[in-house]
Amino acid sequence: MDKKLLEILVCPVCKGPLVYLKDSDELVCKGDRLAYPVRDGIPVMLEEEARELAADEEIS
Repeated sequence: MDKKLLEILVCPVCKGPLVYLKDSDELVCKGDRLAYPVRDGIPVMLEEEARELAADEEIS
């Protein structure tokens, strides 16, 4: 994930910062506990495409 792109992307729901998880290839909003997929290097920033993080799922 390009660091410059990551600096300007925000959660479409709350406008909060996102964390890139390389292992799962997702952008995660800690506040909303939503994970947005990155497909072929392109972030899919649609709320309906995001998955909710499980209560016990760690965000590093």
